[in-house]
This record gives sequence, C-alpha cells and structure tokens, in this order.
Amino acid sequence: MTARTPDLSPRNPDWWRQAVIYQVYPRSFADADGDGLGDLKGITQRLTHLAALGVDALWLSPFYPSELADGGYDVSDHRDVDPRLGTLDDFDAMAAEAHRLGLKVIVDLVPNHTSHQHVWFQEALRAGPGSAARDRYVFRDGRGPHGELPPTDWQSVFGGSAWQRVPDGQWYLHLFAPEQPDLNWANEEVRTDFRTTLRFWSDRGADGFRVDVAHALAKDLDEPLRDLGAPELSSEAALADFAPGTHPFYDRDEVHEIYRDWRKILDDYTPPRTAVAEAWVPGARRTLYARPDELGQAFNFEYLQAPWDAGELRALITASLADARAAGASATWVLSNHDVVRHASRLMLPPGTDDNAWLLSGGHAPEVDEAAGLRRARAATLLMLALPGSSYVYQGEELGLPEVADLPTEVLQDPIWEQTGRVRKGRDGCRVPLPWTTSGPSYGFGPGGAWLPQPERFAAYAVEAQDGREGSTLELYRTALKLRRKLLAGEDLTWADDAPPGVLHFARHDGWRCVTNLSPDPVPLPPGEPLLSSAPLAAGGLLGPDTTAWLA
Repeated sequence: MTARTPDLSPRNPDWWRQAVIYQVYPRSFADADGDGLGDLKGITQRLTHLAALGVDALWLSPFYPSELADGGYDVSDHRDVDPRLGTLDDFDAMAAEAHRLGLKVIVDLVPNHTSHQHVWFQEALRAGPGSAARDRYVFRDGRGPHGELPPTDWQSVFGGSAWQRVPDGQWYLHLFAPEQPDLNWANEEVRTDFRTTLRFWSDRGADGFRVDVAHALAKDLDEPLRDLGAPELSSEAALADFAPGTHPFYDRDEVHEIYRDWRKILDDYTPPRTAVAEAWVPGARRTLYARPDELGQAFNFEYLQAPWDAGELRALITASLADARAAGASATWVLSNHDVVRHASRLMLPPGTDDNAWLLSGGHAPEVDEAAGLRRARAATLLMLALPGSSYVYQGEELGLPEVADLPTEVLQDPIWEQTGRVRKGRDGCRVPLPWTTSGPSYGFGPGGAWLPQPERFAAYAVEAQDGREGSTLELYRTALKLRRKLLAGEDLTWADDAPPGVLHFARHDGWRCVTNLSPDPVPLPPGEPLLSSAPLAAGGLLGPDTTAWLA
C-alpha cells in the first residue's frame, strides 16, 4: 500500500486540500466564565479535545461584537471580539494555543452585510439620502405616491420583504434580518475596508477564512431596480431559472473580481491564507469560487442535502470531484453545520420530509429512532472521510449528537422564528451547547447554565461518557482520523462497478478502499483486510445495513 502522511506544516501551501476542519460555534462550544454563553477562553481550554480528535484545523463561526440578531452574523465590528466572548488578547491566546497543538485556525468572514449598529450604518442614518455614508449600503427611494412601497419585490432569506424603511422615508436592503443591512460592494471604501480586515486577522494568526454568503456580494443596482415577479425567485433555489450570472443579487459574474482581488492579499502570506466560500449555487457555478486565483474551495451543499441513496450519492460524488478537478480545487464534503438539522436525525427522515414541519412537531412526525440514526450517521461519516478532498466536521457530530427538535418555542433564539410570523422554527436545534460531562448544571459546558436548554439525554452523549469507551462514536472519529492521516496520498478514486445494488464501493489510488452498505440487507465484503468499520460486522463477516468499512 502506498501511503504518506499529509504535510500540514507551515511550509506547505496546500495543507488544506485534504484536511479535516472542525467547525466551532463559539456560543455553544464551551463557557469559561459561567454566563451561559460560550467564549474564547472556553474554546482555548477545550482545544486539547480537538487535538486528540485528530482534526487539522478549527473554523470559528463569528465571535465579533454583535446584538445576536442572527447568531453573531450581524457584525458591528469586523475587527474586534464581542466582549461577552472575550477580547483580542483572548483571540491571540487561543490562536497561539491552537498552533502549539498543531491546529490551523480559520475565521468566519461576513462581508455581505453588517449589523445595523455598525458605526457606518449609524452614520448613514444620520447623513441622509444621497450622502457618501449611505453609498456604503444599498439605500433607495420607495415606490408609490409617497414612497411608501419597497423599491422592489425582493424577499429576505428569513421571510418578508428584503427592504426596511428608515424615518426619512428611504429604504435599505437586507437579504437577511432587518438588523443586517447589505453593504454596497460597488463602493471602493467597502472593498478597502475588507482588505484591511483580511490582513488584520491574517496578521493575528488566522490561517484562512470561511466567507459567509460569498455568492451575494455583487448586485445589479442599476436603475431601475428589477422586480423578480414572484417571492420564490428571491431564493437561491431559483438560480436555475436565470441565465448564469444574471440574478439581481445572487451569483453574479462580477462577484469573482472581488475574490481575485482578495487572493492577491491572501497570497502575500507564507503559506498563503486559505479560504472557502459559502455559496449556495449549482455545482459547476459553485466551483468557480474555488479557482486557484479566487478562494480555493467552496462548500458542497448538494452533498449535504443528498438523500441516503447509493445511486444519487455516487452520481453526486462523481460530479463533485469532476467539478473540483476542472476548477483546480479540491472537493469539500460536509454532513452538518450550524444551519441545518444534524445528520444523525436528518438522514433518518423519509425522502420529501419537510424539515420545518418535522421541527414544529417536536421531532414526532415522523418519530426518529435515535439509535438507528446514529448508526446511519456513523456510516455516513466514514464514507465522507474516505472521499478525496477536505471534510468539514460540525461540533458535536463526533459525539453522535441528534437534533434537539423538541425545544419549546419560548426558548427559541433564531430570528427566523419571529421574522416568519412563527411559521419556521429555525436553527436552534443544532446549536444547543455541547455536553462535556455526564452531570452538572450544563453537562460541563460551563459553571453555570446554558443559553439554550440541553435535554437530559445529552448526558449519554457527553465526552466524559464516551472517552476511552470502545465502540463509542467519539472513539470511532479518533480512530478514523488517525488512520485517514496514514492512508492519504492522492486525490482520486475509482468506482467498483460490480458492487451489489445499494452499495457504494470505491478504491482510493492510495491503495485503500471504502464500502458503504445503504441497502436493507447484509452484503459480503470484497476481498481485503478490514481496517475499520462504522459498526461491528454481521455474522459471517458480512457488512450490515447502514455500515461503512475501510479495507486495505
């Protein structure tokens, strides 16, 4: 078997191509000061968990000053730390400890919008129509006899109009919450400020950036602004209805010039700073953001949304690898993040299930068998980790955490709940703070309580309950990540066309193979030495349903 350990040293500019990156949602990871909200010191205290897990980098969701109108993505200062989460000195200490442990640090960058409390937006409100301050954002006069109607029919991602009126009668654009006014990326001052931000965090030890809403920065703001004609055309899902690059505010061709400009800054560092785009666009368009002269990688959301079906997964994996190869990038794979139902629950929902309806039912329509969901999630994880490219792991999935679908409505924090008139439950169920111990007021999350209530069943999933326990999900992740490091070399795979129906079987050109049984019946393993399996093999050495095995 040909194998080598990936070079993750500071000298290697391509460390990210097959890395495993662990997403930390700071407010839910670990709380050092006991206020119920996770913080940077809490993260620093728990970095040994990530080092022992075997990941290569941590990605920090926003930790900037924020009103938390959108979980921290309403940023009032892109170059500071929210005082509830710590200080810049705390960030420096965290980055230094991460690097000491051999972990890279990726920070979330939010360039599409600011908080309405940002000094720029407050200045814009005071300055009035036609001012240079307002040109940093997207302000327009309204329609109707008295300007009482929004400038266009564009809709917010969180529901309702994407326009908010201010006291002097003008309207500003917010593709997300009203507390998140969109920036005008045609304004050179905006571009200059974010160049400064890229350098600020790179100089403080950030090894890369995750770019929020990367596909929305460029907008068609030529007068008159275009109506879309139907609310659903404001969704990323409507991109297929437009010629590529022509939607008024999503995935416009001009956005790529912004990232080519950024790449020059990122390449000024040794090694170059990496970046990954959050771009909810079709695969061939998505990988444009991942070109070497732009960000380098882009999240593969089609994989995240794929059903548990062998045929669909094979087709999607094949297409994703081809798209990445054509762009000169490495593929990315992700099963869970802070915006979606955790995959230990989601993968058990029947095809066509409305996730929101399921959440509104408290997770009871349909009922999800947590043990079966965990088995399927473990199989999906080993499949993902065997694929060429980078894998992104969301905090808590290494514990097998299910979605907390039964959060009572009175504790919900996600603005989606209120902004949709309490129709969409939102994303709180995947953001419940982590359990570290089997007891205590917040299962070890912190010395006090937690900002979202943790269910009693979290005790069984806690790090303390799984640490060193043979067969636990935590130990499966540790073993898989250690073994993966030893096995990796190339970025190719070859499908085995003789796999039984419902089975995915591919060989890595490194000399190892992965077999995943998505069928309801046990199947024989192909010849080879079993290295690891997501569940014990069935009688006769068969690979059971919802099980993945790696073989030499």
